Amino acid sequence: MPNYEILPYDREAAVAYARRWAFSRNPAYYDFSAIGGDCTNFASQCIYAGAKIMNFTPTLGWFYRSASNRTASWTGVEYLYNFLTANASEGPFAKEVPLSELQRGDIVQLASATGDFYHSPVVVGFSAGEILVAAHSYDAFDKRLSSYGAAITRGLHISGVRRIFS
Repeated sequence: MPNYEILPYDREAAVAYARRWAFSRNPAYYDFSAIGGDCTNFASQCIYAGAKIMNFTPTLGWFYRSASNRTASWTGVEYLYNFLTANASEGPFAKEVPLSELQRGDIVQLASATGDFYHSPVVVGFSAGEILVAAHSYDAFDKRLSSYGAAITRGLHISGVRRIFS
């Protein structure tokens, strides 16, 4: 592997981005709401605001250049999970953790009882022991995670960001 350094993930930048764009759309990104949902696209935008580094590996990386030039991990719930938890190269990386270990800027993924993960809200705060999230598709900010009523939840703690250099 090339030389790299581990950079901190800027959680406050991720949350500030979520606050800014929770109820509108950044024109730099396509809005996928009408074609399957915009939640993971929004989560990726928030992560990018905190990571500031994409992974331009074709197919298995994590990047967005346009609606037709992006990876599945930028917009797909399972693909984002797979990228973040397996990424050993450039960009953000995460580990699955209990919800009690999540921090602002982390991601929660929600699934049906059959285990089909369908939503990727961003953790933006905590109140009275509750996780508060921001999301797209059904736009939200400071929404109680418990209000979703998901059968299964998993937390993704973003551990850091790798920057590759020569």
